[in-house]
Amino acid sequence: MFFGLDLASPLFWSAFGSIILANIVLSGDNAVVIAMAARTLKPEQRGKAIFWGSAAAIVMRIVLTIVAIQLLSLPYLKLIGAILLVYIGVDLLKGEEDEDGEGHEINGMAAAIRTILIADLVMSLDNVLAVAAAAKGNLPLLVLGLLVSIPLIIFGATLLTKVMERFPIIITIGAALLGFLAGEMLLTDPAVVAHFGPIGEHTVTAGGLLGAVLVVALGTYLTKRQKEKAPSA
Repeated sequence: MFFGLDLASPLFWSAFGSIILANIVLSGDNAVVIAMAARTLKPEQRGKAIFWGSAAAIVMRIVLTIVAIQLLSLPYLKLIGAILLVYIGVDLLKGEEDEDGEGHEINGMAAAIRTILIADLVMSLDNVLAVAAAAKGNLPLLVLGLLVSIPLIIFGATLLTKVMERFPIIITIGAALLGFLAGEMLLTDPAVVAHFGPIGEHTVTAGGLLGAVLVVALGTYLTKRQKEKAPSA
């Protein structure tokens, strides 16, 4: 027995495997955000930002999983989350202006970790429910499964940062993903459903697509303006 867990039980390994699998599948979008947030940092700073951002995000997800059901029933919570995702998507697509100096490196890493935490908090509202269901109410099993998943998420984010350097289009795709999630979250908020009634799956998907277009269009526009102002600055 380990913290009340029967490691020899097939049920334990079945539930443990389900938690890891669910976390890997559902954390794909989180890995994209982590990679996008860390891409503007210097190589020696990226590893630290990815590690601490991922570790803090997992700890936060454990806490969030425990209270997720109560949180998801609150009106306007998803609506606020949708607005945050749009902001993060546009900000990551726009990128940061080039600056030099040690102070920028420290602030840059802190900003990257903060972005990772906010995005993970918002995007985890829905998918932590699947992980909690896989744990079947066993909190030690849930924590163990999520902790084992940390290196998998870190590896995915590290790999994505390298791929993004070679294929910048992935950054645009990642921003579009955040916009899509924002559109879906907005239309599934309890307050929106209470006002307009149950919203069909196709409408929710259309809302997600509209959110993706909005983030990419707004991010592209702001990036263009930023480049136009750069010479005069």
